Amino acid sequence: MDTKELLKKVRKIEIKTRRLSDHIFGGEYHSTFKGRGMTFSEVRQYQFGDDVRSIDWNVTARYNEPYVKVFEEERELTMMLMADVSGSELFGTNKQFKKEIVTEICATLAFSALQNNDKAGLILFSDEVELFIPPKKGKSHVLRIIRELLEFKPKSNKTDIAGALKYLTNVMKKKAIVFVLSDFIDDDYERTMKIVGNKHDVTGIRIYDEREESIPNLGMVQMQDAETGAITLVNTQSKSVRNGYEKYHRERVNYFKDTFTKSGCGVIDCRVDESYVKKLLGYFKRRG
Repeated sequence: MDTKELLKKVRKIEIKTRRLSDHIFGGEYHSTFKGRGMTFSEVRQYQFGDDVRSIDWNVTARYNEPYVKVFEEERELTMMLMADVSGSELFGTNKQFKKEIVTEICATLAFSALQNNDKAGLILFSDEVELFIPPKKGKSHVLRIIRELLEFKPKSNKTDIAGALKYLTNVMKKKAIVFVLSDFIDDDYERTMKIVGNKHDVTGIRIYDEREESIPNLGMVQMQDAETGAITLVNTQSKSVRNGYEKYHRERVNYFKDTFTKSGCGVIDCRVDESYVKKLLGYFKRRG
């Protein structure tokens, strides 16, 4: 992808996702993810309906009329986006690849953080951490995140979710809002997830294609594993083969949901041909 084409794609995603964050997600994001507490802002004269418990008695005595303390939410939150860039993300049988949906969701969340004056960072992972962009504020920083999501070429096609989560715990010492975006075709990350869930506010967003749920009866078909590159001749006429595949897929999905839920983390399922806008809004409203 040349520079001109890349900038055009970045701009297109910016326009679409910024509109969403400005008009839809900004407020929902703010109400869902609270700050670290309330901090003192100022005192003002008492008004009808104010809580009498907020009266500042020292100032009231000094001016001989009631004054109340005003507090505001202390935000300064940090969002970390963890995006799976393994080979299976370049799969899609409908309008878009999984990777394209991941990019749009990340951009929408990053602009929502920007609108609320929060920091946003990015971790791209396969079976190793491919790229780490430390959390920062500002529009240019969000645009860099989008550029990397569009353009980055991973060294590996495999997946290691546990390794990426361990990396997160090493680089993020303070509590952060974490979104993990992947198809979660992996296992053995339950123990690490519990550690991360105790420290951070984590949500797993599973991006998948309907064709990954089952194999249609197409006779003998040559299939390639997107992560290992292995090519296998599969007899899709065999009911046991089709059932075996569906069972494997269900096990991965159940493992993802059980692991995140038991760790006190949120879960969102989003098929590539579904509206991620509705999925995110529904999740934010439930949590808010």
